[in-house]
Amino acid sequence: MTQSDTAIVVAGGAPVDPRIAPLLPQASAIIAADSGLDHALALGFTPTMLVGDLDSVSASGLHWAQEHDIAIHRHPEDKDHTDLELALAIACEAHDQVLVVDAGFGRFDHALGNVLLLGSHRWAKTALSAVVGNSWLTVVRDRTREVANNVGDIVSIFPVGGEAGGVITTGLRWPLDNATLEPGSSWGTSNEVVAPPATVTVRTGVAFAVRPLEFQDR
Repeated sequence: MTQSDTAIVVAGGAPVDPRIAPLLPQASAIIAADSGLDHALALGFTPTMLVGDLDSVSASGLHWAQEHDIAIHRHPEDKDHTDLELALAIACEAHDQVLVVDAGFGRFDHALGNVLLLGSHRWAKTALSAVVGNSWLTVVRDRTREVANNVGDIVSIFPVGGEAGGVITTGLRWPLDNATLEPGSSWGTSNEVVAPPATVTVRTGVAFAVRPLEFQDR
């Protein structure tokens, strides 16, 4: 990812592990979904936009946003979309590459909804990735994407929203060649990088390529 066309969207909910910060790319925009503003500031980022109903951002965080004159897109509490979806829509409209940062725990329904949201066809034109908890998730559809760069990295591939067809991998110990991954199957779980960079191609449908992150202790 390059700075010129990348946006980072920081989700609300539970705080993000601060060890994530050095692993993230530079971005031209940092979009915070409600209390994601507080998490972004804690990571040392300077948010450029705040989106949501603002029911969970701290008073000090909201004051910071107002004092620094960042763009605030406030929505009513009675709405049909989550704060993350509203923020992601803005990011994908304006940027070719978007990275979502989410703690990945807390209320299970929120955590599950946030992950499944990434598979929506609304973001089909965007190269979308996410850091969810201690994992890096790459959304693959209608293209080839690089998913890991180190020998020994573990990569799992899961179809989302239906079967993923024409799945081709390179650089992995157990290659897939024009495979079809069915929802509910564990076939794509726990592959291993042997010749980086590893890539995944998906011709039809959507797949998530997930690899654990290696954190450096402080």
